[in-house]
Amino acid sequence: MDKMDSTISNYNHTVTMVERKSFVTSGVKKIENFDDTQFLLDTVMGFMLVKGESLELIKLDTLQGTVTIKGTINSLNYLEDNAKKDKEYGILSRLFK
Repeated sequence: MDKMDSTISNYNHTVTMVERKSFVTSGVKKIENFDDTQFLLDTVMGFMLVKGESLELIKLDTLQGTVTIKGTINSLNYLEDNAKKDKEYGILSRLFK
């Protein structure tokens, strides 16, 4: 494990949402994928999928592992590893149609 991963894993994983318009989470290792309708985050507690409308990345702090997103948040799900792989294949298959 490199130094960055060990630093982030020392942080607690928290999720804060205000009126479904602002979303802040900590314990993020990296952002796997994002667009204006969804964010796929790799967190210390597993992969998290945030879906919504007009989503924007407002702040990314890689040292502390925090991410701030604004927009209309419709759902927040934690994914199993197999679900993440299925999601990646889904994205690739859509790109290469």
